[in-house]
Amino acid sequence: MPPLSPYRTLSVERRVALVTYEVKTQREARAIFIQRLVSRGGGFRPASFQNWPAERLAQEVVKLKVESAQDELGLMQTLYVDLEPAIQTTFLDAAGVKHANGRIDEGAEPPFCSADAVKTASAATLAAHGDDGARYLRTIHRYAAESWPGLDEVIAGLPAA
Repeated sequence: MPPLSPYRTLSVERRVALVTYEVKTQREARAIFIQRLVSRGGGFRPASFQNWPAERLAQEVVKLKVESAQDELGLMQTLYVDLEPAIQTTFLDAAGVKHANGRIDEGAEPPFCSADAVKTASAATLAAHGDDGARYLRTIHRYAAESWPGLDEVIAGLPAA
């Protein structure tokens, strides 16, 4: 069985909170998730879901696992950049990567630092954030490994998720 995506290792409550945030802040998110729920069958029409509060819709989305891989990437980015930038800030500070509150400068080109800097930053992130730090490292490895040289070795040394 392949390992779970970093998103799927989050608790149900955290996934519901992330989807709720997306539904409330991204205009198209509600429509996309409703379309996916409707396409699963069960007799619901889009209008049935339109009046649901964002949290109830998010609970159904998470329960039925209708988030795509692209949604998972976006949700994890929302988590680490918008909602909980402290983990990414720890990593970037320790790696010596210029950023503003966890947001890397748009003009920066990968790789963003050396393999030694990645190892140092990974150790700092794990020390400061524990399991959440490990999930962060697995997230950037899954979606942007080429930007962080040496991250493969760090991930190989982590205990199974």
